[in-house]
Amino acid sequence: MTRLNRLLCSAFAASLFATALPSQATEITNSAVLEHYSNVVYASYSDSIAAAREMQAVIDAFLAAPSAESLAAARKAWLAAREFYLPTEAYRFYSGPIDDAQGPEARINAWPIDESYIDYVKGKAKAGIINNPKVAITKDKLKSLNEKGGEENVSTGWHAIEFLLWGQDFNAKGPGDRQFTDFIDGKAPNADRRRQYMKVVTGLMIEDLENVAKQWMPAEQNYRSKFVAGDKESLKKALTGLGVLTRGELAGQRMEVAMDTQNQEDEHSCFSDNTHRDIIGDVVGMQNVWEGRYTGKDGKTLEGASLKALVAQKNPAVADLVSADILQSLKLANEIQAPFDQEIIGKKDAPGRKRVQAVIDALKKQGKDLVAAAETLGVKRLSTKQP
Repeated sequence: MTRLNRLLCSAFAASLFATALPSQATEITNSAVLEHYSNVVYASYSDSIAAAREMQAVIDAFLAAPSAESLAAARKAWLAAREFYLPTEAYRFYSGPIDDAQGPEARINAWPIDESYIDYVKGKAKAGIINNPKVAITKDKLKSLNEKGGEENVSTGWHAIEFLLWGQDFNAKGPGDRQFTDFIDGKAPNADRRRQYMKVVTGLMIEDLENVAKQWMPAEQNYRSKFVAGDKESLKKALTGLGVLTRGELAGQRMEVAMDTQNQEDEHSCFSDNTHRDIIGDVVGMQNVWEGRYTGKDGKTLEGASLKALVAQKNPAVADLVSADILQSLKLANEIQAPFDQEIIGKKDAPGRKRVQAVIDALKKQGKDLVAAAETLGVKRLSTKQP
């Protein structure tokens, strides 16, 4: 082989070796992660608002012409809209726009609720705001009455709408079954006030969601602009949202309490029997935040710098562990059988209770590994308890 051929062969081999090696990855910065996190937050709140508006249109059609069919359509729309709200709960628990001192979270998703605060219940035909003609049914009035005199005195939000659509749940095998005639004049007392209540409370919830979304809008002087510039303190907030939702809220308040009491009133969506989907939606929200990936209402995927990638730069094993934890939590959550209120009943070894307990245990492990991930980024003593 001539010297030239040897040189050419060496050059060719070197080029093959070079193409086999991946190009050096660009370093993920705190700023890039916070910017993308904000993009995901804004996109998911925007989808939640769009879905809630679609629900509002179907509810308006039901109120204009109550029937069994239009009520069923309104319930279906509530369930569909709920799917887009649930993942946004991963942006809570750090005094952001949704739940700071002025935040509307308590008007949007407060629970459990004393349904007799809103409308009649079994044995109390004249109970509730709806059946008290002295109380004006306006946006401002319902806002002022929400949680007045007690945390369960809930007058607004998802679960108020849910109760108006389904009514109390007395069916072990399914959800509540409020009759459409409750909304027809002459068929039920105060049907006009019930229609007005439904219309006002639905509009108020959308307005509250819109106000939160505005604080995450890009290129504005709002909460988002401060958050993106917040460096490690904002990373701590994003991780706190994940940690508290994982352990204190979902595993603790929403699941362990219900397991302990075995009381239907302690399940999250007790009128519609949608609690199993509530659990899944919350875990999906955690996954969106951790992986930096969000699939929108339009089917398009938004992907970018993530908390996982940031942690992986320092400790790939911990990053992969948290991803595996979330996948396991999601898998087990999907194994819970509806209705949730029947899963929590029985002895410790009852199949339903074992399925729910498996999710709780997975979330507890996930919470501990999130603390380790936070420590990798220099975030000490990450809270996973409710603030």
